[in-house]
Amino acid sequence: MNTENKYTQLCVWPGTIVEDHEIDEFEDWVQDTFDTRIKYHTQTTTKPDIDKNGDIVPDTGGRNDLFFYVHTDDIEKFAVKRLQIGIRWWEDVIVYNDNTHLYSEEFIKEHPPTW
Repeated sequence: MNTENKYTQLCVWPGTIVEDHEIDEFEDWVQDTFDTRIKYHTQTTTKPDIDKNGDIVPDTGGRNDLFFYVHTDDIEKFAVKRLQIGIRWWEDVIVYNDNTHLYSEEFIKEHPPTW
């Protein structure tokens, strides 16, 4: 969990890249667009999809996913707004939709679900 205790909800924005020099601008954009305070966390590259037999689906994986935390007081107002652009709660991605195969074991251990 985020060490800044006011930023508790981890979000993932699939297929999104923010360069290091754009982090402050990204945080400001979310504030201005969604009236939501966030803190950039990290980015990671996804592993390939797997089919129902557990086989790798060719030409998948390699997507950049962006992670950030939402301020606790802003979670409720951001909950619906985020869906417009495909931002998801981390718990929805790995727990409820079981997409753990997309991320390394190390990444998941470092980011356990909070629900």
